Formats: sequence, C-alpha cells, structure tokens
Amino acid sequence: MAEETGPWLVVGLGNPGREYAGNRHNVGFLVADLLAERLGARFGRHKRAVAEVAEGRLGFGGPRLVLVKPLTYMNLSGSAVAGLAQFYKVPPARVVAVHDELDIPYGQVRLKCGGGEGGHNGVRSMTKSLGTKEYVRVRFGVGRPPARRDPADFVLSDFGTVERKELDFLVDRAADVVESIVLRGVEPTQNLYHGA
Repeated sequence: MAEETGPWLVVGLGNPGREYAGNRHNVGFLVADLLAERLGARFGRHKRAVAEVAEGRLGFGGPRLVLVKPLTYMNLSGSAVAGLAQFYKVPPARVVAVHDELDIPYGQVRLKCGGGEGGHNGVRSMTKSLGTKEYVRVRFGVGRPPARRDPADFVLSDFGTVERKELDFLVDRAADVVESIVLRGVEPTQNLYHGA
C-alpha cells in the first residue's frame, strides 16, 4: 500500500450542466461520481474554488482522496484544480486527471504521467495552471470520430447506443485504475492494466 503522505487530488474533467451530462467529454465526471459512490462520499460546492468536491478514504484508514469536478467549462478547469491543490497542499505528482482521449480507441483506458496534452483543452488548462505537466492522467479512450465529423462536435455529443452497452463497465475499470494508482503507484498500475 502507498505510504500515507497527504491526500490525492482526483480530478474528473467535464462540463457543468445537464445538457452535457452524457457527452463523451464528460466521462471524467462519470468516473468521479463512481469513485464518490465507492467512498460513500457526497459532492458539495467548495467554498474556495469553482468546483464540487467529495472527500473520503480508500478502505479503512487508507489513503485520503479529494475528488474534484470543476464547475468552470472544460478550457478553464485548471484554475479550480490549482486552487484546490494549493488548499489541500497536494503536489502535482499526487494529482490525477481523468479525461476523454480521442487518440485511444473506445474500450481502452490508459494512464501516463506528464507528456503532451493531445489537444485536450481541460488538460492544457491544468498544465498551465499547475505550472507543470508532471501529474498523472487517466485517459479514457473515446476513439476518433467518423470521417468528416468535427472532433469538437464528436466529444460534445453523447455516447452512441452500442458504446453505452459497455460504458458502465469501462467507467468501473477507469475507477479501478485510479484506485490502483493511489494504492500501488503509476508503474505497477500500467503493468497491471495496459496488458489487459
């Protein structure tokens, strides 16, 4: 089990508002909601940031998680995340962003630490506000849009009927990946999940 040295900040990226709830771009919110359910925690508006926050521990006496759903739009997510990282005294290495990823096929969940933003506005905003790329990303594959479809329109539309059949399983898997990062570390989690 990972050594207890303060909380982890787990950020589900998405857009606030009912009209965006089922969008591919909002998969980070779905994972954050499931993690909160697992912890028996409820989201509430944070007094210091434009975000909803839920807090709890992984298992009895386990690591503390601060789950975050920024209430700004995607391209402004970083300011809420940086403010909360400062408030909870969480270093970037213990910040985990969960987001949709066009460059990964639907049905795959991948993680990495650092690296480029891949054109993702939420990740770009986090990098800018945190002042570093050295935080963990759990990338939920949504795949590329069909030919001629605008990628922005694609991520801002709901999952298709066939995709929805697997969605609960994949959100569950992404939540497992987050828990494994906190309990085991990034590399062991990559070894465990990237081959699966």
